[in-house]
Formats: sequence, C-alpha cells, structure tokens
Amino acid sequence: MAGFDQVGADDANLRAALGDLAGLVAGSRSLSESLAEVAGFAARVIPGADGVGVALFRVATEDSVEALAASAGVFEDIEQIQYVALREGPALSAVRDRRPVLSDSLGGEQRWPRFGPRVGRLGVHSVLALPLVVAERVVGAISVYASDKDAFDGHAVELSELFARPAAVAIHNAQVLAHAQVLTARLQAALSTRPVIDQAIGLVRGRTGRSAEEALSHLRAISQAEQRKLVDVAQTLVDEAVRRALARTPPGPGV
Repeated sequence: MAGFDQVGADDANLRAALGDLAGLVAGSRSLSESLAEVAGFAARVIPGADGVGVALFRVATEDSVEALAASAGVFEDIEQIQYVALREGPALSAVRDRRPVLSDSLGGEQRWPRFGPRVGRLGVHSVLALPLVVAERVVGAISVYASDKDAFDGHAVELSELFARPAAVAIHNAQVLAHAQVLTARLQAALSTRPVIDQAIGLVRGRTGRSAEEALSHLRAISQAEQRKLVDVAQTLVDEAVRRALARTPPGPGV
C-alpha cells in the first residue's frame, strides 16, 4: 500500500496530467501524436507503470482500431500484438466487460493464452487495462504495462480510473478535430476543383450539344477508362481548348 507522502505525490502528478489533458487538442498535433501524449501522461501518473499503450476506435465501433500509440516503442509493439496480430488481450477484455482488467503474471495468464505468454517473453509481466468511455460509448482503451509481477495495487487502479475518464474525452475530442480537419481539406479541394470541372462541362456541351448531366457523365467515363482523377481529365480538356484558342488568335500589330 502506498505511503502518505507517495499518495500526495501521486495526486499531484494526477492533477498535472489532467491539466495537460485539458490542453491537448489546442495544439497542432496529429491524432497519433495526441494518443502518444496521453500514453506519456498515463505512464507518469499511474504508480508502477513502465509503459502505456492507447488505442482509439473508429466511430460507431467498439473494437475496430483507428489509431494506436504508446509511451515507448516496445509497448506500441505489444499493442500491435493485442489489436492486430492476435485480437486478444486485456484491453479487449476491458472493452467487452466495461471495467478495469488486471493481470499480475502475464506469462501464465489463462484468459489470453496467446497474448500473455508472448508478452511475458518480452519481459512484461503485469498489465492494467481500462476502457475509455464517453457518453456511454467506448471510444478506446488504455493498457498500462510493467516489467514486475504484482505491479499494480488498489491505489494504482483508483488513479488509473480517475485518469481514464478525462483521457477518454481528450482523445475523443482529438478524433473529432482530426475528422473535421480532413473534411475541411476535402471541401476546400472540392471548391478549388469545381470551377475547372464546370469549364470542361461547358466545353463538352458546346461541342456536342449534350446536357450538363450528360457532359459530366462523359467526363467521368473518360476518368474511369483512363484511371485518372476527374479534375485531371477536366484540366486537360480546358488546357487543350486554351491552346487551340491561342493558336487561332492572329498576332497583334507589330509582331
């Protein structure tokens, strides 16, 4: 059991980490960088932790991983083993049961007969895993690892639960922001390409008498046949029209 001084230090670390979580989305980090930050905060907060892995699930799923990160490379390897290679492990159990899952001796763990021994051979023997929940939906999971057996006591579990709630909100907000940035970029790209597509549609209509819908279908057919983007097909058509117009233009006086 942790002593009074240690409990006070742990509480101070937790308060500092919660402050760091609050400012997580304010920066220009990528989604993976945000997850790595959360993993690093957790590794400093939870007593006994040697490393932490964090998984973020795709929207509307509770086990399909969108992004993974860890506080150090070996723990990211373990997360890959859990979520990708084996689809078995403590975090998946925590997500399924919606509660913390603890193992003090992974090498002999019967709940995950493939994951436990494999991770034990890497020198990691204890794990504490928790679901990350926002508004009754599991948005991800956190796995806390230690090289020692029996590394996590009740105090560590309590601190991990206190950390997991705001951590879930932080990574969910990071996900929302990342998706919004992708959508914004796509909309900007669409706005920048629409004028040239409209010009190409106008050229096809002028040459063939087709409707706007028929002209667009014609451009799409070329795009598919040539395996080129629609905007590239349109740009080629417009560029050719400009070259022809310039070729027909007589030189000005004195040229």
